[in-house]
Amino acid sequence: MSRPGLSCPGCGSSNIVEEELYAQTQVVCVDCGSVVSEGILANDPVGGSAVSYSNSTAVSKKPCMNLIKGLQRVKAICRTLRVNSAIEDLSQTYYKQAYQHDHFFKVKLQKKEVLGGCCVLVSCRLLNWPITMGTISCVLDADVAVVGTIYQEMIKILCIEAPITNVTDIMEAHCQEYKISLPHVPEELAESSKDLTKHAVALVELAADSWIVTGRRPVSIMMAAVYLAWQSLKPNKQRLKFSLDKFCQIAKIDKHKPALKRIAEIKQVLCKLGKEIPWVKEEVTPDNVVRQIEDILKYRYALLRRALRTHEDTLLAECQVSGVELLPEDTAPSQNSKPVDQTPHTSSIEQDGQNVETEKQPEDGGDKSEHSVPQEHKVPEPNWGKRELFAPPCVVNPKKRRRAAQPQMRDVASDEEISDSEIDSYIRSPQEARDFALSQKLLSLSDSKKS
Repeated sequence: MSRPGLSCPGCGSSNIVEEELYAQTQVVCVDCGSVVSEGILANDPVGGSAVSYSNSTAVSKKPCMNLIKGLQRVKAICRTLRVNSAIEDLSQTYYKQAYQHDHFFKVKLQKKEVLGGCCVLVSCRLLNWPITMGTISCVLDADVAVVGTIYQEMIKILCIEAPITNVTDIMEAHCQEYKISLPHVPEELAESSKDLTKHAVALVELAADSWIVTGRRPVSIMMAAVYLAWQSLKPNKQRLKFSLDKFCQIAKIDKHKPALKRIAEIKQVLCKLGKEIPWVKEEVTPDNVVRQIEDILKYRYALLRRALRTHEDTLLAECQVSGVELLPEDTAPSQNSKPVDQTPHTSSIEQDGQNVETEKQPEDGGDKSEHSVPQEHKVPEPNWGKRELFAPPCVVNPKKRRRAAQPQMRDVASDEEISDSEIDSYIRSPQEARDFALSQKLLSLSDSKKS
């Protein structure tokens, strides 16, 4: 079938016909045989434009496999920690920004894995989801120091202002890790997470007021607080017999060895406050103080003030017995004391008593040299933490420093010869040098006379 009005772009002929090629109808030039309908693109690119392959296919650039695996790892960490979708999306966004940054682009895969955990950590802190760096390190099976270093680098490079979490803020998330609810343990051992968190937070706050939290890692303190809170909620014989090892076994968590020391330190503070409860007639000891924990936590601020007042009165009585005179305004400092809502400080009675003791002079008019003691023979001052009611454990029980090994002196016999070089080493003053030279001269003159 001819097509009038068309001309071949190759030869200019108007002899154009339609032919069926397989299932498609094409317009073909009879004279040169070129396909008119497709000749502009296939045979002769006249009138067309060069189109790149990427623009013609319209396919976007795919991320690399390491980035895809990193995003999947971040998603897996979020699912393990059971965070909400907002934290998961924010973590992936931060990971993309950090991964494409020049500082983290050419690092090892191990560092990129830790980077994913740091993105989850900072997202949790920004969206008020309490979580510790130790938990992230446990999930990643990495060193806490390495995680902390990469975390600081990331927030500095991405300009993120992450809030600093407190121990009490993460107690709720920490208590949920203990499997001691009804489905997991018997009814007599089960406790709700809400009640356990409330008592554990109060114990941690009390530990902070008594210097126990200062400079310590939070995990062992939280474990000690949860253990004591669990015993104090129902202080029956069955729970009191449970050691920390058995408690960790039924709660399905790993035990931290420092938690035993934290338990003993918290019990010492509880004993000091339990002695101030008026209706408790028996002696409060670390063995039975767990029964008084609920009352101590309920009235802990009043008991702290009362314990400090009792301690100051004891110091005042000791000073009066020893004959130390105190100023009138220092006789009753507890009357002007403020409510104890922070860490207690050193009492004014003790400070003034120390100053008076150091400045006290001998009363008699004898020679002062009789009362003076050489500096090297003076008795060292006692540890100030021993005199305080609440002081850091590292001050109360300081580690003994190793004494420097003194060089052992070699035994020298009287008939042993001494070389000249060794004699020179014993000379210390110019007068000794002159005396030694004169003695040598006299010895040489006496030897010459004899000869």
